[in-house]
Amino acid sequence: MEGREDLKSILEYLPVVLRTWSLFWPSQVLEALKALARGPEHSGVHSGELLFSAISDLRRSLSLSSHPLPLSAPHGYALFFDELMSRAEARKWFGEVVPALANLLLRLPSLLELHYQNADALINGGRDGVKTGLRLLHSQEAGIVFLSQELISALLGCSLFCLFPINNRGAKHLPTINFDHLFTTLYDSYNEKQENKIRCIIHYFERISFHMPKGYVSFERKVLPLEHGPLSISYPKASFWSNSAIPLCRFEVHSSGLIENQSSGALEVDFANKYIGGGALHRGCVQEEIRFMINPELIAGMLFMPSMADNEAIEIIGAERFSNYTGYASSFRFSGDYLDKRDTDSLRRRKIRIIAIDALCSPGMRQYEQKLLLRENNKAFCGFFHQSKYQQYKRLFRESGCSGIQPHSDVKDSNDVYSNNLLSHGASITSVETCGGKSVHKVIRDSEEILSLDNEDDVGIATGNWGCGAFGGDPEVKTIIQWLAASQALRPFISYYTFGMKALQNLDQVTQWILSHEWTVGDLWNLLVEYSLQRLKGETNDGFFTWLLPSLLNHDTEMLDLPIMS
Repeated sequence: MEGREDLKSILEYLPVVLRTWSLFWPSQVLEALKALARGPEHSGVHSGELLFSAISDLRRSLSLSSHPLPLSAPHGYALFFDELMSRAEARKWFGEVVPALANLLLRLPSLLELHYQNADALINGGRDGVKTGLRLLHSQEAGIVFLSQELISALLGCSLFCLFPINNRGAKHLPTINFDHLFTTLYDSYNEKQENKIRCIIHYFERISFHMPKGYVSFERKVLPLEHGPLSISYPKASFWSNSAIPLCRFEVHSSGLIENQSSGALEVDFANKYIGGGALHRGCVQEEIRFMINPELIAGMLFMPSMADNEAIEIIGAERFSNYTGYASSFRFSGDYLDKRDTDSLRRRKIRIIAIDALCSPGMRQYEQKLLLRENNKAFCGFFHQSKYQQYKRLFRESGCSGIQPHSDVKDSNDVYSNNLLSHGASITSVETCGGKSVHKVIRDSEEILSLDNEDDVGIATGNWGCGAFGGDPEVKTIIQWLAASQALRPFISYYTFGMKALQNLDQVTQWILSHEWTVGDLWNLLVEYSLQRLKGETNDGFFTWLLPSLLNHDTEMLDLPIMS
């Protein structure tokens, strides 16, 4: 089997068995799935209570009983499928969807084998040797995994049936992947938001049971290396930001609307937990969790993506949306089918670009310390860095064997500013591999297939109040940080959704005034640092916008003509 090393890294977290490099289900599991596939008349599974009994039998056959499910899990499955579902919905679920899912699970071993045979040929025909197979994407190791939507649906079927082993997941900093806690919390503390989260998931299974999508989804761990070396961007120091001469990008303010409904093709920010998915499979129901419910294929990343460090982000391209919804948090409600009409790229991924970046949690006054400002700026920059923009940067350099790359002495263009900042102020061009191969980032950039999606000059950032809800961040400061990161990453614009937050009611005025004065990233960063120092010293209690433009304190529509910072 191709991809043996990749399979070895993930095998202990999969429910299937490997012998002589062939994957299969244990015989008892195989027979049980065959019975389920033949329908309730043969299997006898026609209720939530009996479905959980079948799940328990499958888990025993996989020797998972040493890690029992929560005591309330069977009651949660019974509550949803036997009481909260209508009789018509339940007949369809047990008569059609459960058999279809069982048939899908029967095919999981062959789907995985096909995946490992073909995965590494997706990028540039495999000529560059880039791994794209299912494996653990360890922290500090940049890498990418491509999964077919069909394989993802089978993996999520395993989550519904709670078939994934949980041994060692905590030790590897992996999030929850089975769905038992979704149903447990439904029973333990019933509320409508939890019921409606499950309705989104169930709707997804109904959709794929009757029409299996045939595209792909990619999951990439992006890393700003802490050590310097050739070929990609490393973790910037404060001096890098302070001296940046990059102009600020266009800023669009939306007082209404939702990030996931943007139509500009922008990279959509997931206000992530460091464990991707956050409380999606527990009781959480805010921005990240809602996104994982309406785009359930995102959940697949929770299987193999350990938690993010400060210098990491996770980019997911192609996860299809299946559900409409209303509300937020306790008012969240599933509101029916959503037909995703976004175009696909040459790798058959929908042009849905999602970047997961985790903000500081409950930082209090510490968020104004320069080291934490730097952490947030670099976290956002790691996520926003535009892979295709590297084509602009690399024109400034030439390869010099295995020793790295040097600036071209004869190249003088508008990108000289950027390269000078990189080389002089604490950031460098670095890579995971420097000799005898290429970094995954470089190959992705150079691949014609990837560039057909990413090499578009109009791919901006769609974001909002990142880290400002339960995480307790200062919304004005977080807004500026994301603007700085997007501008430094050479993104053409930010579309910012305020969700009606009162603290940001003057955001459009402030950003347009700043743009009118043609400030650079360095100018704005230095002002942010100055403001934050005054906050720490107790010299001001004003928000950043009012501190910057005191006329806003009196809601004056005429901005002060402050001097441009140098």
